[in-house]
Amino acid sequence: MFDGATQWNASGPFKDLVDGEVHVWRGRLEQPEAVLESCRAILPDDELARAARFYFEKHRRHFMIAHGMLRQVLAPYLGMAPREIRFRTEKNGKPELAENSRRPSLRFNLSHSGELALLAVTEGQIVGVDVELHRADFAGEDIARRFFSEQEASKLCALPAEQKVEAFFNCWTRKEAYVKAIGEGLSLPLDSFDLTFAPGEPPALLRVAGHPEELLRWSLYNLTPGEGYAGALLVEGRQHVLHCREWTGQD
Repeated sequence: MFDGATQWNASGPFKDLVDGEVHVWRGRLEQPEAVLESCRAILPDDELARAARFYFEKHRRHFMIAHGMLRQVLAPYLGMAPREIRFRTEKNGKPELAENSRRPSLRFNLSHSGELALLAVTEGQIVGVDVELHRADFAGEDIARRFFSEQEASKLCALPAEQKVEAFFNCWTRKEAYVKAIGEGLSLPLDSFDLTFAPGEPPALLRVAGHPEELLRWSLYNLTPGEGYAGALLVEGRQHVLHCREWTGQD
């Protein structure tokens, strides 16, 4: 189902997670002023300060909307008001719920690019999600040779020209989803693991240098966030049921 076009459904009444489910939320970062103000109102001072550090107003708005979306979506899962939610940052920089959360087993991961954000939520399963706006000027063979594995770069170079941008960002988002899930950040070289990425090819993790057990630990899913975007989801475990929902800021 998730190797093709993802169906983003209206959120409707809140439905909690059940075993084996992953909830993936898509939000648009260009929102009416009323939505921006509602997001601003639930952000604590430190997050507002982070938003203020962006040079461009557009990026300040997008940060506030993405992080307001995070709090609005997580609130009913936690049974808390959005502004009351507290996060902590692990030593690798990955955000998690604070230890005194009402539901410490809840896991989440947020990504945003261009004018879209994706948020994945699970019960107890480590998760990584990534979304990227297609940029033809970035999706070059020189970048692939620098960051991808030798096998992946060779495979990308052999694809027809009309498939290369899509394939490049399939690879990039799937790698980012893995890096974000395991929480290694920039310390994990992107060429230390291989995965599938050709258009129409089922997503799969193929190799993790020195850790063959990783191939059985994770499930990799393709997401289609919107025209001109690539998306990927990596979840601990097997046989998940994905529910993809639309956040509007007015739920």
